Amino acid sequence: MLGLALLTLTATGWAQTSALPNWDQLTPQQREALIAPVRDRWNDAPPPQRERMLQHGQRWQEMTPEQRDLARRGRHRFENMSPEQREQARALFAQMRTMNPAQRDELRARWARMTPDQRQDWLKANPIVEPPAAPRKP
Repeated sequence: MLGLALLTLTATGWAQTSALPNWDQLTPQQREALIAPVRDRWNDAPPPQRERMLQHGQRWQEMTPEQRDLARRGRHRFENMSPEQREQARALFAQMRTMNPAQRDELRARWARMTPDQRQDWLKANPIVEPPAAPRKP
């Protein structure tokens, strides 16, 4: 999505510069090229998914630059995982969401010691349960 938008920017004349412009320097057409994919995802999403998208956007605004960088690196790592690794990561994340830091550290250490069969057994015993949506901020 972002790649397509950046291609649009380069096709509209910004390829000659060494740095891409600030938002205020974009033309209305360039801004539209960046916004359109998000608008389409929003319009195609059912209400629960829209709520989640909004929460993600709000959380992103509250993050420090360092936290945003960690989130980006985690997303890239997740994108490069196999489907099985993604399933495991989702299950571990869902479980760790309810734990304190010491419990998370213990689970990470235990997970590292598990065999593939033990991990599968753990996944069966700890199915992914989506948390309830957080209340909206006024």
